[in-house]
Amino acid sequence: MQNLLVKTLLALGLGALAALVAGLVLGPAWGWALLALWFAALLANHLRHLRSLMRWVQGPAQGSVPEGAGVWRDAFTLLYQRQRAEIRRRRHLARSLARSRQAGRALPYGVAILDALHRIVWCNDSCETHFKIDAKADAGQPFTNLVRQPEFVQYVLGGDFSVPLELKRAQSDGLILSVQVVPYVDSQWLLLSRDVTQGARLETMRRDFVANVSHELRTPLTVLVGFLETLQELSLDRQQSAGYLKMMSEQGERMQRIIGDLLTLSTLESAPAPPPEERIDVSALMQRLQREAELLSSGSHRIALDADAGFDLLGSEQELASAFTNLISNAIRYTPLGGTVRLVWQAAAAGAFFTVEDSGIGVEAEHIPRLTERFYRVDRSRSRETGGTGLGLAIVKHALARHQATLEIESEVGKGSRFTVKFPSQRLVPVRMRVADHTTA
Repeated sequence: MQNLLVKTLLALGLGALAALVAGLVLGPAWGWALLALWFAALLANHLRHLRSLMRWVQGPAQGSVPEGAGVWRDAFTLLYQRQRAEIRRRRHLARSLARSRQAGRALPYGVAILDALHRIVWCNDSCETHFKIDAKADAGQPFTNLVRQPEFVQYVLGGDFSVPLELKRAQSDGLILSVQVVPYVDSQWLLLSRDVTQGARLETMRRDFVANVSHELRTPLTVLVGFLETLQELSLDRQQSAGYLKMMSEQGERMQRIIGDLLTLSTLESAPAPPPEERIDVSALMQRLQREAELLSSGSHRIALDADAGFDLLGSEQELASAFTNLISNAIRYTPLGGTVRLVWQAAAAGAFFTVEDSGIGVEAEHIPRLTERFYRVDRSRSRETGGTGLGLAIVKHALARHQATLEIESEVGKGSRFTVKFPSQRLVPVRMRVADHTTA
């Protein structure tokens, strides 16, 4: 602006000097006329540029800055530079805002911006999933109109947000959310949600585990204490004492099995992964498992083996043998006398399967998803009669997970069960490699 004023004064001074010279040469009338004409031209030029400036100011924000001449060229150049800087600043802000929104959408936690009346201003994808809402269609709607669970409405409208709300979604999917509302800018609110379903399930499992361990150990301890009191207080003959001592010994052995299985589980959970280079001779392992199954059955069941000889396994033979033995002993335990237990090993380059199939009593479909839980039993009395601790399939699950293997269970009441262990291709090695290694050695 100062530069424009200076140049205008210089132009006025130049015009006055020219008029003075004309007045001295041609006379005063010509001098005054030239001065007036010069002022009029200068004023018209300024008015024309001012009109262009006003049109630009009143036009669109991104309109082109008009071009000027003379002293106005510098002014319009400065405006153009300011406009370009403003455009760059807005683009930078837009990119920052877009990145912020993308980051907000990518968060695994639900985030919703609410106005002072708890109406939706914006929410991310996780929030849409958590509450089954549509960010665009539901914008401007009060959040409590979309999520009508009484405990949620009371929490939002109550205004006490010092403690998060644990909300079990009304849908039947069992999702549990931790919801909290915090103050935001300009009297707005942030509603935050987090999926805590897995944590809640783990906590439930922990409580059930402690309760089950206590129950499982309390029963044999009660028997032991009762028999000890009986032996101390009553005069019993040798035969009666021997009977009580036998039952006490059985209960003591039962507690030993439970504690042993618990220690095995603890070891599997905390021990390092098995060495990947350890090779298991599957053919020899399958034959050993068949012999052990026949000994366990004592000839009361038909034990069939169907094993391919093309591939061996990489992993811990002790852990996998223990897992396979658990599956086989369960099959024998729950198969009536005269039934059949089949052991199948099938392997190809894409993966391998070990299957234990029986013609036993079977399991109802609703129990199958929980069979690998610790201490879970379909029939507690039968499990105790057969010597089970309720930890066998949990041990199997952990041992297989350490070898990137999975367990699939199929069963039908009265027809039998099929337990299938699936190994990935990276756990397989062709038998010829093992033979070559032994030959070299």
